[in-house]
Amino acid sequence: VQLVESGGGVVQPGGSLRLSCVASGFIFSDERMSWVRQAPGTAPEWVSGINRRSTSSYYADSVKGRFTISRDNTRNTAQLQMNLLEPEDTAVYYCNTNWEGRDFWGRGTLVTVSS
Repeated sequence: VQLVESGGGVVQPGGSLRLSCVASGFIFSDERMSWVRQAPGTAPEWVSGINRRSTSSYYADSVKGRFTISRDNTRNTAQLQMNLLEPEDTAVYYCNTNWEGRDFWGRGTLVTVSS
C-alpha cells in the first residue's frame, strides 16, 4: 500500500489549497479514505473522511463548512479542498486508509497558513 500526498504550500489566511492523495497497492474503491493532520508539538487530528462510493463524508467541527473531501475511484485519488484557511490549519496533512486491519499513511504534505 502506498499513499502519496501533494498540494501543500504556504497560503495567506483566507486563502485556499487543494490537497491530493494518489493511492496504490490495494483496491482503492473498496476502502474508506481519510485525511489527518498534525501541527507541530500536537497530537494528530482527524480532519475528514469519505466512504467508498462518496455517498457520505465526515468532517471535524474545526473544518466543517470550509473543507470538502472527495475521491475519484477511476484514478485512485482522494482530494481535500481547503477554503477560508486559518493559521490554526497549519499542519502536515496525511492521507490515511485502513486496509486489512492496518492503518496506512503517506509521508504528508505541509500546509502553512501565514500572513
